[in-house]
Amino acid sequence: MRVLFVTMPFKSHLQPMVPLAWALRAAGHEVRLAGEPAFLDTITKAGLTAVSVGPEEPLEQRLRSIRRDVDTAQLIVPNFTTDFMYEIGNEHRDTLPWEHITWLFDKIVVPMAWVLNDEMVDDLVACCRSWQPDLVLCDVLAHAGAVAADVVGAAHGRALFWLDATLRLRHDFLRARERQPLGKRPDMLRDWYAEWAGKYGREFTEELVTGQFAVNVLPERCRLEPHERTLPVRYVPYNDRSVVPSWLDETLRTTRTSQASGRPRVLMTFGLLAMQWAGPPGMSVEQLQGTLDALADLDIELVVTVPDEVRGQLRGVPENTRIVNFVPMDLILPTCSAVIHHGGTGGFNGALAHGIPQLLLEYSVDAPGKGMLLRETNAGLSIAPQDVTGPRVREQLTRLLEDDSIRAAAERLQREAQALPPPSALVPELERVTAEHRSRRPRLTRSAGA
Repeated sequence: MRVLFVTMPFKSHLQPMVPLAWALRAAGHEVRLAGEPAFLDTITKAGLTAVSVGPEEPLEQRLRSIRRDVDTAQLIVPNFTTDFMYEIGNEHRDTLPWEHITWLFDKIVVPMAWVLNDEMVDDLVACCRSWQPDLVLCDVLAHAGAVAADVVGAAHGRALFWLDATLRLRHDFLRARERQPLGKRPDMLRDWYAEWAGKYGREFTEELVTGQFAVNVLPERCRLEPHERTLPVRYVPYNDRSVVPSWLDETLRTTRTSQASGRPRVLMTFGLLAMQWAGPPGMSVEQLQGTLDALADLDIELVVTVPDEVRGQLRGVPENTRIVNFVPMDLILPTCSAVIHHGGTGGFNGALAHGIPQLLLEYSVDAPGKGMLLRETNAGLSIAPQDVTGPRVREQLTRLLEDDSIRAAAERLQREAQALPPPSALVPELERVTAEHRSRRPRLTRSAGA
């Protein structure tokens, strides 16, 4: 069969897809990945075939233009907590306030759908009409992929490598909407999908938003509100082109669990987002320096990954600290006793896969939810952005290193994660659901909405 992956132009979104894409290729299927022009080199570095869709202008530049033009007063978050987005289970969700849910939808979800997808839909439809994929697997932010799949009758699913807050919020929205008077039920996301579907002679269905199924790497008890048809798959790390550093290679020859000196190794990483945007997300250089200073007298080896630009702004690096631009997560994590990260995909899923206690600094979009999961499972700790200080990081890291119950809980989660089927075992399931959902819709002509 022919499988089209649709990704947003972020390495942290693409890289978790790569092992599944290669598993499909190894099974004899044709695979292509659709992404923006500026992102094609990243796709092809993975040895995969890329398809160019969307605008020539890189997303970073588009977002900077939007920030310059937008009225920042409109983005002030109302005085309510968003914790409800991340609570495991569905108890009490029928009573969530309509005003809170619609604010999140109207100010964040729908505008992000416009920015990321409006200039991609036509190209994706043209691609699907030409290539006729049997299956389209979409990044959860790639709404355009669902539209294009529906136009040509391809099966389509959501590829999940983090908490599915979008699906959770959509279900909350629909439940709350039923309680509103008939004349006061706006649904901006539905309107967006309906307009694009109508352009190509299709009608809106809720399946466009939710997908026909979801592929999910998280253990069952870590899923917010699972798709009614969830296909579990084991998380397999992929780090792009990487070379084992000489200092890490020496460690690997000595021991798989610690430094030769016996000191616990701690990784502090801000992931691919920091590499792409040239700075630790949410953390200032002053905060980073303060954190390094606060950890300077601990008997640990602290490995910190930051871009060269940030490293050059540090006043000093303590003796127990090694600053590096990049290190492959799947190589260093097995040698670590703890990991400090911002909540990104690689840090959270990698630590979970290796049974490493985590200290999460809640800077990524879904980091508050991941923090709640770590606290509920006792597999780690978290700090809210406004509470991140050097002394606070030191306090929580010390607890991670000294509390054996946290490591035991992290190892329990690891066993659950490793029990999920590998990507190769998911391929037959994808073949089956594709055969079930794919329709042999006649190819539309260009006059039907090109």
